Amino acid sequence: MRELVVLGTASQAPTRQRNHNGYLLRWDDEVLLFDPGEGSQRQLLHTGISATDLTRICVTHFHGDHCLGLPGMIQRLSLDRVPHPVAVHFPADGADYFARLRHASSFYETAELRVEPIEADRQRITLGIGTLEARRLRHPIETYGYRLVEPDGCRMLPEKLSAYGIAGPAVGELLRVGHLDLDGRRVTRDEVSVTRPGQRFAFVMDTGLCDGVYALAEHADLLVIESTFLEPEAALAAEVGHLTAAQAARVAAESGVRTLVLTHFSQRYADPRRFADEARAHFDGELIVAEDLMTVPVPPRRVASAG
Repeated sequence: MRELVVLGTASQAPTRQRNHNGYLLRWDDEVLLFDPGEGSQRQLLHTGISATDLTRICVTHFHGDHCLGLPGMIQRLSLDRVPHPVAVHFPADGADYFARLRHASSFYETAELRVEPIEADRQRITLGIGTLEARRLRHPIETYGYRLVEPDGCRMLPEKLSAYGIAGPAVGELLRVGHLDLDGRRVTRDEVSVTRPGQRFAFVMDTGLCDGVYALAEHADLLVIESTFLEPEAALAAEVGHLTAAQAARVAAESGVRTLVLTHFSQRYADPRRFADEARAHFDGELIVAEDLMTVPVPPRRVASAG
């Protein structure tokens, strides 16, 4: 299962309709929680996903709407006696903030947290499902975005396997080794397969336009990106290190994004359709204006290319 579950979509302050930030990515055996703001633990109860499912927490920066849910989530891991280690990533400059949030109140800590700060731009964490990469963003405090990249694979072509008489265990050997020697002729994997592109997920929160935004968004199957403001407030957005819906949409269009999810909306805007209207002028792919507790599937794989 590969899907995004939205816990909250409000920037700075929650509203009657929108909780503070919070985003869950279910990706095979990994369940990643991004930027748990205040109230994330309660929002999680509405999703059918348990805290015991979490395998990793990623924090982009230590402004309150992106991290004030950490104390409750961390304590919940121990309350539920999560049986596996849970890794936590955050900007290294915010280590003191993380320490205070982790021990914000007295509790009996039983869960194993693996604290793995992001020390530098382009830092990569190897996972069983691919690579998690952090890229520096432009905001008043140290901020990183994240992207998950699955390596390319291959899809075997039955008609070509049949033409060479390859079947059964020989198919597995061909996948592992990359070639088979048959009747004096070497058959390579590329001759009987096509490339299966790996999928990509990108998470871009508080930032002005910068190289890191484009690097994260590049060829993303699913891009979750802040669009705090609309274009009439573009000067304010630049001043405080945020994006408009139009800017987010142009990034997606220029980066080859397939599904664009806009979120992190200023409380000054009551009508979310304005974000969709502004973004649609620049992006013609799948466009979603995030709502609390919605689920967004990762789109099907791109069409395989000839090997």
